[in-house]
Amino acid sequence: MSQRLRPPSTLRDRSALLGVTPPPSGRSSPFDQSSYEPLGHRYVDDLENQNDEALEGLSAKVRLLKDITIGIGNEVRESTIQLSQMNDAFTETGGILAGTFRRMNNMAERQGCRWLWYIVFLILVFWFFIIVWWFRR
Repeated sequence: MSQRLRPPSTLRDRSALLGVTPPPSGRSSPFDQSSYEPLGHRYVDDLENQNDEALEGLSAKVRLLKDITIGIGNEVRESTIQLSQMNDAFTETGGILAGTFRRMNNMAERQGCRWLWYIVFLILVFWFFIIVWWFRR
């Protein structure tokens, strides 16, 4: 039984399975160097040139994508800084408005109910001007 599960020793040999390993330059070719003819060599050179052009095109695309992602990262950082500054400004404005509202309430408590009639009068005058402006257009 153990004989059937073990692969033959030829299957363990990498060179027997894959053939000749590519040269150390990193470039491999399906062209067999031992039986080369001038026409076949030209065909292989054309294939290599096409591969190099395709590789350059892919490198340019990768470079473009890298530049785009760097640009997106910079935009996100700048937007984060702007949002932080806006948050600080809104917090400061909220504090100013809270102080103004508190002072207005203190004034209203001292004046009694007369300030309410002033606000109603101002709203009516404002409404009247809006109506007149609307019909004069």
